[in-house]
Parts: sequence; structure tokens; C-alpha cells
Amino acid sequence: MKKTLIWIIAAAAVITVFSSLYTVQYNDVVLIQQFGRVVGIQREPGLHVKTPFIQSTINIYDGSRIYDIPQSDVITRDKKSMIADDYVIWTVSDVMKYYQTLGGVSTRAEERIDAAVYNATKNTISAMSQDEVIAARGIELTNLITAESNSDIAGYGIEILTAEIKALDLPDDNKEAVYERMISERGNIAAGYKAKGDAEAQKIRNETDKNVAITIADANKQAETLNAEGEAEYMKILSDAYNDEDKSDFYNYLRSLDAIKESLKGNKDNTLILDKDSELARILYGVQ
Repeated sequence: MKKTLIWIIAAAAVITVFSSLYTVQYNDVVLIQQFGRVVGIQREPGLHVKTPFIQSTINIYDGSRIYDIPQSDVITRDKKSMIADDYVIWTVSDVMKYYQTLGGVSTRAEERIDAAVYNATKNTISAMSQDEVIAARGIELTNLITAESNSDIAGYGIEILTAEIKALDLPDDNKEAVYERMISERGNIAAGYKAKGDAEAQKIRNETDKNVAITIADANKQAETLNAEGEAEYMKILSDAYNDEDKSDFYNYLRSLDAIKESLKGNKDNTLILDKDSELARILYGVQ
């Protein structure tokens, strides 16, 4: 009987000890509950003590979590349908509020997050045209959706760190029309660049033609000037030659020989007939 009693007391002691101890893991918050009411919150990781049998604990993870939201159809301001595929990174910002409103159950939290992010995405995109939505893709659209989602979800002790659209697509029946419009717009942009390039090229050609014409005109002017200077020099040389009697006679003699040479070119049987009064007869035969 004594041994049995000792074993019973030892077992009760062990159960009491284990019932009074609890562990807080990293990124966990432990709510201490007594008679259905939360009487304490423990955030410090490690081993802690509570009142056995009277107090119980509830573990709540308050680190970052990721939740992939199902795709949803949204309508832009210009009545264009788009398909948004969001994901959310969220955390518990207020443990007590999270427990009181959602019982600390993550699936309930995700239901509220799903509704809040869908509404935020729909409201944000419906206030923008399709072109504005496409232009805002990335950080701008993420910030808008995240801010509006948090305004709806704050009452549950939840904070959405980021609500980002990982894919924003068009319905299949709209894709072809949008692609054709995009191709047309790119074609117009390319045509504008080409027209601008052609105009610039024509401007360069006109400037080049102008410079070439000016260069040719200057060259012709210089050539005419040089020709005139050469003619003037030639006439000066002739004038100087005729001013001296000896030089004049010699020059006339050479000119006469050149004239005879030209007249006798061709047939070897050519005969040169000279008037006795001609300058050539005087030079060749000494006729006075």
C-alpha cells in the first residue's frame, strides 16, 4: 500500500510539474488562459511556468506568412476585363485582437484576407484605365492594393505586409484585340521615328548639296581667276617679245616654222606655194 501510494504521489507530482510548464517557440506568442479568459501573454522564447490544471496556453504564430489568393476577374475604368492573380505576405499585428475576432485560427484569417485583397484589387483597378493599370504594374500597384487591404483588415489584428499581383492577364477573347492594338501603336511609333529620320537625312543632304555647290562655285571662280591671270601673263610676255626687234623677228621666225609644219602634215607629197610677198617667203628665201 505504501509503495502504491508513493507511486501515485510521484505520478501526480510529475503530472503537476508537466502541467505547470510550457514552452514558447521563436516567432510564437503564447496566450495564458484561465477559466476562459486570457490572463497573460508570453512572448519570450524558452521554458515558462503557469498554474497547473487551472491555466491553459494557446500558441499563436506571429511571424510572416504567405498566402496565395485565387485568381479573380476585375474590370478597369474603361470597361476592360482583366484577370488578377495575387499573393499576400501577412502577419499578426495584435495578438489579442486576432484571438478575440478569429480565435487565433489562420484559415479564418485567410478568409478575411482573401475578401479584403479582392475588394482592394477590384477597387484599385476599377479606378484606372487599362493602360494606366499596365503602366502602374509593380511597386505602384502593389502599394495601392496593400494600403487599401490593410484599411479593411486592421480590425482583426492582422497586418498585410504586401499584397502583390504576381500575374495580371487578359481574358483569352480580349488578348488578340489588345495585341493588335499594341502592334498598331508600335507601328505608329516606328513610322514616326522613320519620318523624323527621313526629315533629318533630307536636311543633311540639302546642307551637303549646298556646301558642294558653294565649293564648286569657289573652285570655278578660282579657276577663272587663274585663267585670267595666265592670259594676262601670256599677253604680257607677247608684248615684251614684240617690243624688242630681235626677239620679235625670232618669234616671227618660230611662228612661221610652226605654220609651215602644220601645213605640211599628212601627205608626204604636199607642196607649199608661197607668195613672194609673204612673211614666210621673206624668212625662208631672204626675199626683201
